[in-house]
Amino acid sequence: MAAYSRPALRNLFDDSPTPHIAHPPRTHHRDYYLAADGSFRQSGEGGLGVLIETRDGRTVARLAVPDRVPDNNVAEYRALHLGLDVLAEHAESDARVGVLVDHDDLAANVNRATLASMGDRPPHPYRVPRAARHHWRGIRARVARFAELRAARINSRENPAHPLANTPEQYRGAQVRPDPDDLPGEPADLRDEPGTRNRRSEPEQVPPPSRADRHASD
Repeated sequence: MAAYSRPALRNLFDDSPTPHIAHPPRTHHRDYYLAADGSFRQSGEGGLGVLIETRDGRTVARLAVPDRVPDNNVAEYRALHLGLDVLAEHAESDARVGVLVDHDDLAANVNRATLASMGDRPPHPYRVPRAARHHWRGIRARVARFAELRAARINSRENPAHPLANTPEQYRGAQVRPDPDDLPGEPADLRDEPGTRNRRSEPEQVPPPSRADRHASD
């Protein structure tokens, strides 16, 4: 059980069951923690919520974005795609990232993509909704960018991004997106830990779609 004086996202990640396929038997320590959630209503109105923290609890980004999506699956993938795009603006490529989502298939797909980016064959094929395939391409590109990334599935009631996605109009005045230069670098004790693969020099294999050109059917 994690010590509850530690940062909220780090606690949630450490206390959550992480699929073993992307959970090597070494430290849980991440440089960044990212919680993402997407919401959908029958009217077509929805929202994207993202919360990113450093391992010491400093807020990197807090976003609550109204959005129109065709279904809940697209909202979930779209929210994570947005969160990873924002994190990529702030984090070095050798950063370790812990992702928190409340969507089973998305968490499993992210961990399978982690294995694939390391040259391993995932034990099961990806199961991606057709309408979310463009966002999945962007997510895979971001997964490949970081030195190590894995996802944990949490309950939606515990997801800090859930209220951001479900009531974005209440949080628009509290959005945070600081300049990357204002954030700390990766801790030296984690940056060079044995067994960590550094992908700084590796190019992204699939470019993510432009956020400016997205439509609800993406």
